[in-house]
Amino acid sequence: MEKVKRSKLAYYANRIACDSEPGLSSTQLLLHNHDLKPVEPERRQWGPWNFVGFWVADSFNINTWMISSAQIVDGLSWWQSWICVWLGYTIAGAFVCSTGRIGATYHISFPVVARSSFGIWGALWPVFNRAAMACIWYGVQAWIGGTCVYLMIRSIWNNWRSDLGDGGGGIPNGIPNSGTNTVAFVSFFIFWAGSLPAIWFPVHKIRHLFTAKAYFVPTAGIAFFIWAIVRAKGIGPIVHQPGTAKGSELGWLMVRGTMSSIANFATLIVNDPDFARFAKKPSDAFLPQLLTIPLGFAITSFIGIIVSSSSVVIFGKAIWNPLDLLESFLQEGGSAQRFGVFVIAAAFTLAQLGTNIAANSVSAGTDLSALAPRFINIRRGGYICALVGLVMCPWHLLSSTNSFTTYLSAYSVFLSSIAGVMVCDYYFVRKGYLDVKQLYSAKRTAPYYFTFGFHLRGYVAYIAGILINVVGFAGAIGRDVPIGAQRIYDLNYFCGFIVAAAVYYALCRVWPVPATSGTWLEVGDEITDLSVAYDESDESVARYGEEEERAEGHGKGGGFRDFKTAVPESKKL
Repeated sequence: MEKVKRSKLAYYANRIACDSEPGLSSTQLLLHNHDLKPVEPERRQWGPWNFVGFWVADSFNINTWMISSAQIVDGLSWWQSWICVWLGYTIAGAFVCSTGRIGATYHISFPVVARSSFGIWGALWPVFNRAAMACIWYGVQAWIGGTCVYLMIRSIWNNWRSDLGDGGGGIPNGIPNSGTNTVAFVSFFIFWAGSLPAIWFPVHKIRHLFTAKAYFVPTAGIAFFIWAIVRAKGIGPIVHQPGTAKGSELGWLMVRGTMSSIANFATLIVNDPDFARFAKKPSDAFLPQLLTIPLGFAITSFIGIIVSSSSVVIFGKAIWNPLDLLESFLQEGGSAQRFGVFVIAAAFTLAQLGTNIAANSVSAGTDLSALAPRFINIRRGGYICALVGLVMCPWHLLSSTNSFTTYLSAYSVFLSSIAGVMVCDYYFVRKGYLDVKQLYSAKRTAPYYFTFGFHLRGYVAYIAGILINVVGFAGAIGRDVPIGAQRIYDLNYFCGFIVAAAVYYALCRVWPVPATSGTWLEVGDEITDLSVAYDESDESVARYGEEEERAEGHGKGGGFRDFKTAVPESKKL
């Protein structure tokens, strides 16, 4: 009887298991499925214009619209804050290209890339970190999307608002003491449910959503821009007011403004391989991203500044949140204004959908797939992310904006350390060489197994990148800390990235790692439909083990080793 039960359990487990390569060992099934394998040529369908459309679409969102507001309120002029946006997103674009090239060259996602830096099993921690953050952000972005839906409905039916008990009409709140109300929750749920079909499509096909968004959403944003200027009969007073910050205060405000732009990209920097791996060739993911990111985000920010400046003339105060501004237009009434609000709110709804899919759903799906590849693929992971985004009650996070913003700023430090180790490992330690097949090997002698599957050098560097910012973070939450620590934290992403990269490089110089090249060597064009099943006739794994043993015996101070096992002769330099 017990044997029959086990047989049935195994049968149902196999029925729900994800597609994977035949012949894999039970351990390899913890490292591989169809969505984690290197992308074969048939699915490499992202050309340069797809990346342009992707970033044009992603740049137009509510966070970018408001990115300059805090700096202007703190004392910068509009053009000073705009310089921060240009500088920050230009640097962010360079970081994105540096991680994206790994995915575009070897056609592997972030969780697989992280195995070379943190170890086969050690990579699970940074992957879990990013998955958790993506799920939280999914809920937050969906809540903002629900506000867009609320505006769409209210532009058609003006009574779609919460009853305040003042005789002005509205929908009674049927969920008291919940932190929200019926109208807001139903609007959020409509957006959440309407997003579910978009999660179904595979990543190499979802590019069409971003193409549609790239046409419709910026057009609506420009229309909003023109509408506000016409209503205000000009561009408003904010663009004429000088900044109040002077001297060193001005300099550090601009530093914080620049770092704010980079921090908004902390997740996208590490997850760019998830999309870049679908590039037809590496160059398709380079210039389109490097140029489109600063241009797209700077234009969106500029539109946000001018529209908010115009709102001072129209309503007597600066309204930085475009959704609040649209609601103010609705309260004025008029069928033409209601139609305009509906179209622009629909554009913002599409913007939030695209941003949530690109930055959160696909990221979380890829990460959760790596955490449990036997039973979770990107599609299932995306739906798990959506479920977490629903049950986490995101309105509670947004009820305390300052605390949530501080938390996000701190979290970018963790991601900067991960990016620092990844970039240093690929460009300076391995010099572009990865043995992709071994990234799916859990044998003790495999080159990325390191110590019990964990790369201790990577973890030491990762922790060092976090520690440099710990004291400054204490200052950010209200503790008294030295001014030097505050200044370090003002540069938190740079400090975390540089310290992690420097420590990792130094450790790898003293204790060399296997599977490196003495010269620049990228062999990604050799990857077609790679089989990762163990082949006992392939002696490369054993040779890696022998090399590691020699490194442990003779490696101190020995520098990097020129190791090219399994590299085609035509690729050896």
